[in-house]
Amino acid sequence: MVGGGGVRSPLVVFGVNDAAEALGASEMVLYDPDPARLAIMVDLGRAIVSRFGGGLRLRGAASLEDCIEGADFVLNSIRIGGIAGRAADERTAIEHGYPGQETTGPAGVAMALRTVPVAIEQARLVERLSPEAWLVNFTNPAGLVTQAVSDHSKARIAGICDTPTELFHNIARALGEPAHEVECDYVGLNHLGWVRGVRVRGEDVFDRLLASEERLRQLYLAPLFDVDMIRTLRLIPTEYLFFYYERRRALFNQRKQGGSRGAEIQRLNDELLATLRSRLDAGDGDSAVDAYAAYLNQRSGSYMKLEAEGGSAFDQGVSLQGDPFRVATGYHRIAIDVMSALTGAKPARIVVNTRNGGALPDLPDDDIVEIASDVSRDAIVPRPIAPLPDAVSGLVRSVKAYERAAIASVLDGDRLGARKAMLIHPAIGQWTPTGDLLDAMLGHVNEDGECLCSGPVA
Repeated sequence: MVGGGGVRSPLVVFGVNDAAEALGASEMVLYDPDPARLAIMVDLGRAIVSRFGGGLRLRGAASLEDCIEGADFVLNSIRIGGIAGRAADERTAIEHGYPGQETTGPAGVAMALRTVPVAIEQARLVERLSPEAWLVNFTNPAGLVTQAVSDHSKARIAGICDTPTELFHNIARALGEPAHEVECDYVGLNHLGWVRGVRVRGEDVFDRLLASEERLRQLYLAPLFDVDMIRTLRLIPTEYLFFYYERRRALFNQRKQGGSRGAEIQRLNDELLATLRSRLDAGDGDSAVDAYAAYLNQRSGSYMKLEAEGGSAFDQGVSLQGDPFRVATGYHRIAIDVMSALTGAKPARIVVNTRNGGALPDLPDDDIVEIASDVSRDAIVPRPIAPLPDAVSGLVRSVKAYERAAIASVLDGDRLGARKAMLIHPAIGQWTPTGDLLDAMLGHVNEDGECLCSGPVA
């Protein structure tokens, strides 16, 4: 796992350990350029394996090459500039009159510009050192990064995100049906997708779902979308559409709260890391695992509360209850499902980010789309679906045009090209602010005066 010092890494360690027999996995190797963070996550991962039982070996790698060489799967979960960079990007977006969100709008552009060259470089290492490995990409913006890697390396890549599956499970729960009996017709791109049909055991129940305001409100943890909007579109959006459909409300609530999700996550992470290091140094692995579980519940329970309501991750009563390791969906579940299918152990139909290959007739074959695919041993085959609805066709095409422009700008070192990408982006769409935005976002520095980012400067 590249980016193994990230706070989600131990959750993935749990998932791999839990599925080790089915995967045929004997060892998991973590790498991170921050050795102190890496040491904490390796120690916590070992405590998790000890708590839940299993034989997975876990170690930290001294180099990226050591991590990648000989791997069957390479999970990529990097954040260039760290959580401080995310918080700074989001703050800058808010100061310039745009909602601050790490994968959409100005902050999403900045994240893409600094991430693309690193992701391509790492993919080429996978291509050279483990050519038969699958690169499982968690790195955001996942669709754009998967597009860049797919176009500029020969690595076998699957882009993954837990957002669609989370929505599918929420739909099943709202209908009172087991998730495996519910089939959702999903279309879109990463963080830009919609459910446009629902069947239960073959029966079309979409109208029944749309007719129930109570059921529609159960689909999201926070009150994101007006029920009338969902009904008139006849589309159920994933939560990130909030930053397109409710931009003014998102910005208002961020300004009211005085910050962004990134700033809150930075504080949560700082507190978690201090607690983990203290407990692990004291030899209390079980207590460290408990602290980590509480962190996951607090983080998940507060998701989108700030943007939708002006709430906070530190409000009373926001934490979820239950075991965050054993949930049916989530960051680790989608990774394990995809890897288990690619080994041939558990072939499945899964929504992944992969080449279109004619499955969605609106977009070129080589575009990366987020689409239900039949995943089996060493194969990902996207399932043909109906064209995009008119109500979202223009938005999807615009975002794909933005992705292509952003990738080209960073590879060419073209500053004007980066401004063009911002202009094309439907959540920005103005020329004059792009110069100041680019200057501000590519100029963040840390306390040591080191730049937190890189991007087109020519």
